[in-house]
Amino acid sequence: MTQNFDIAVFEGDGIGPEIMRPTVKILAAMAQSSGYSLSFNTVPAGAAHYAETGESLPAASMAAAKSADAILLSAMGLPSVRYEDGTEISPQIDLRKALTLFAGVRPVRIFPGQKTPLNIPEGREVDFVLIRESTEGLFYTQGTGEVTEDDARETLRITRDISEKLFKFAFGLAAERKSKGRGPGKVTCVDKANVFRAFAFFRDIFDAEAARHPDLRADHAYVDATALWMVQKPWDFDVMVTENMFGDILSDLGAGLMGGLGVAPSADIGLDNAVFQPCHGSAPDIAGQGKANPMAMILSGAMMLDWLGTRHNNDAITRDGARLQAAVEQVIADGTVLTPDLGGAAQTEDIGAAVLAQLGHV
Repeated sequence: MTQNFDIAVFEGDGIGPEIMRPTVKILAAMAQSSGYSLSFNTVPAGAAHYAETGESLPAASMAAAKSADAILLSAMGLPSVRYEDGTEISPQIDLRKALTLFAGVRPVRIFPGQKTPLNIPEGREVDFVLIRESTEGLFYTQGTGEVTEDDARETLRITRDISEKLFKFAFGLAAERKSKGRGPGKVTCVDKANVFRAFAFFRDIFDAEAARHPDLRADHAYVDATALWMVQKPWDFDVMVTENMFGDILSDLGAGLMGGLGVAPSADIGLDNAVFQPCHGSAPDIAGQGKANPMAMILSGAMMLDWLGTRHNNDAITRDGARLQAAVEQVIADGTVLTPDLGGAAQTEDIGAAVLAQLGHV
């Protein structure tokens, strides 16, 4: 019997729908050829929807996300559309909090042929994962901070419950990567425990989880030093885990190491749900021009396949996740079909077609 998975699709704003189209097309083609089924359910949300209706994330869309097997979410938000308090429309953050998607997974991988500002010594490989706690930290009071004429305050919140789940996930990922030969099995806690009591608390919980994994390595790094080392010696990292705001900043640095946000995928994962989305924004200045790079969205789709396959013990889906990642990487390495952000002149749909063609070879 064919195994079917329901996928909630949020097309997003700006270039969002443009990069989602080839992603869904590729995923549907792979499912058809590999003997499983993906049912895509497109639901409304985002800044444009808010401008039209006064709702950024309708209750029906939230319900669809909760009941789906996985969630594909494209770029969200428009600089010109904001809530009354001046903050941007960000349903993706609402989803993270409502579904308790505590593990923001940001892979950083530089493969042969990929452009990078780094000078990587021969024999070194950059392939690590940054895990950003995605539901609390300095984002805890997002939209509800205190502002007076003379000062403004936001609350940093770190809880034992979420931190324990986060660190268990991080060590589990490190063990999985080690078993696949992708890393040495090391987890680095990135914090500022020398200054803030909240981060000393964070580190103590990390150390308690580390003690449960004697077969893995654990160490600590302050966030400012980490930013330096990500540029100087990124090959030393395997799995990094950090607070929400620190992770928000460091993940963009990681994208820069890979050549830009256009090739940076991500996932926000909880115990029961997961969202897969590109790291970049909605780029309304190029919307509708066919210039948008869909690779980060497609790579996020590959992460979705890997997660679904692992979660449901479906080897065909897991293999397709690896095949799709390899196909995108090969298109980048070939360098003949690239969008303007990567130095080429290809259109969005050209990238989708090139990836589909490459899938026949991997």
